[in-house]
Order: sequence, then C-alpha cells, then structure tokens
Amino acid sequence: MLDEKLWSKRLAAYKLPRNGRALWELTATVVPYAAGIVTMYYALQVSVLLTLLLSIPTGAMLVRLFTIQHDCGHYAFFTSKKANDWVGRLLGVFTYTPFDDWRREHALHHAGSGNLDRRGFGDIDTLTVREYRALSKAGKWKYWLYRHPVVLFAIGPAYQFLLRQRLPTSKTANSMPVWSAMSTNVGIAIVSGLMIWAMGWQAFLLIQIPTVVVGGALGIWLFYVQHQYEETHWDFAEEWQREEAALHGSSFYDLPKWLMWLTGNIGIHHVHHISSRIPFHALPKVLKDFPELRDINRLTLLDSIKCMPLALWCEEQRKLISFRQARLQLALVRV
Repeated sequence: MLDEKLWSKRLAAYKLPRNGRALWELTATVVPYAAGIVTMYYALQVSVLLTLLLSIPTGAMLVRLFTIQHDCGHYAFFTSKKANDWVGRLLGVFTYTPFDDWRREHALHHAGSGNLDRRGFGDIDTLTVREYRALSKAGKWKYWLYRHPVVLFAIGPAYQFLLRQRLPTSKTANSMPVWSAMSTNVGIAIVSGLMIWAMGWQAFLLIQIPTVVVGGALGIWLFYVQHQYEETHWDFAEEWQREEAALHGSSFYDLPKWLMWLTGNIGIHHVHHISSRIPFHALPKVLKDFPELRDINRLTLLDSIKCMPLALWCEEQRKLISFRQARLQLALVRV
C-alpha cells in the first residue's frame, strides 16, 4: 500500500512555477478563445445553429482559462504572488468568477475535502444515506432534484456563473468577498459593453451566454467527476486524514491527450490535491515519474458516465451509491 504521508515530500520538487512556460500557456489559451469568439460572430452570418455549435469548442477554451485562474489561486502559475493575483482577477472577468472570493472558498475545499463534518465549501452537496433517510418527503424531493443531471450540468452552471457568482459566496467579517464580486461585476460590465458596441446586443447574447453556459457545464462536470465516483473517500472528522483523503478522495480522470490539454490536466486531480502548488503543466510529468499513481482512482470517459447516478455516501459500504441502490438497501432491511 502507498504511504500517503510521503507523497507531499516526494512531489515537492515539482512545485516550481516557470514564468516563461506560464506566459506560453496563457497565450496558447487566450488566442484560441478570442479566435473562437470572433469566429462565432462571423458564423452568425451563416447560421445561428452554427454559432451555437461553435460555443462548444469556445466554451472548452473558457474551461482552460479557468484552469489557469485556478493555478493562479494556488500561486502555482507565476513565481510572483502579485502576478498570480492580478492575472487571476483579470481572468475572473471572462470566467465570470470573482477570483479572491472563489480562492478563499476553494482553499476551504482543499482543507476539508473528504471530511463529512466540513462539507459545503466549494463542493457539490452530498448527503449520507442516513442523512437522506432522515429528511422529510419535501427534503428528499429537493435533494433528488438538486442531484438530477439536468439540474447539475445544465440549469446549475447557468445559475452559478451568470447569477450566483454576481454576489459574494464567502462568509467572512471583512469586505473582501464583496469587493471581489463587485469589482469582477464591473469588469464584466466593461467587457460586455465593449462587445455590445462592437457587435450589437443580439450577437453578444448569442455568443456570450452559450459560451459561458457551455464552459460552466463542462467545468461542473469535471469537478463532479473529480470527487463523485463510486470508490471515493469520505470520513467524519475524528477519522479524517488529509493525505489519505487527498490521494483516495480525488480521481485520476484519464482523458485522451487533446482533452487533457483542453482541460489543463485538471483530471490528474489526486496529484493536485496532494500538492496544489504544482503547476498544471507539470502534472503529466508527475505521472510519468511515478507511474504507480496512474492506477489510483483511474476513470476513463466511459467510467465517468457511470458515475452520473451516484448521489449518496453509504457509510457501511464506504462508497457512493445511487438513489435506486439506496431504495434496494432499505427494501432488503425491511424484508
């Protein structure tokens, strides 16, 4: 068995941001994203449907922009703290994500990932089977609706990125969350105003809204697969250990190389949770140097689709199960 406590030390040498590589990755993402927006605009002269179809690759590039913003939030992209902060804030205008507010929430996610007593910080709400059974009928219906794929991956992302993140999500005594959300909103208003001036409000809506929604849906899907798979790892606080939760509670989403590039290697999520200061472009090298990590929590595209029905943590079986499996369990108990 792998010793989880040794991995942070083993991977320390990979926590080296490289400014030249960072600038290249930024350019290689911003240019295709901007080209996608321009192409969508000219595609409107051909067909609205074509424009909507082009929102898929453009939205995928938006996911890659978010991956860079994510690395900035961990101070893993540039060597300079200020460079990480300001690039992250600027990218937040395009990803519709207030950088400083999100960074605090995301840090809490890393600090308590896999801890059943610290749920609710930057993660997808997950109940145990016992908690679900203790709910009222209305409570069960509400949770079932929340976990429905249409809500999680279609309605939810639109609400989260277009509406929810226009207000601060963090709850602190200082004004940082408010400043982060409001300054991002001002930036969004300025960029949106310039786009409307250049292309008209109809074209703006047909380009920007689908792109943000597609990017948000892809991002939520990635985040879901990174932690919501059958053999994930959860414990209550008295038994929770950070290293064990990081290694066994985060997946290795083994995507084709071109999809790995589009998603900024964020599928190598177990390594990221072990050492969040490793730049995303260095994550494949970690797997190359430590091939034993490739066999931990590995999910293929087909495997990830099978994760979609999972919604409840079963403490007895120590795995995520579906609503149907939970009903069958209850039926067997009553027999």
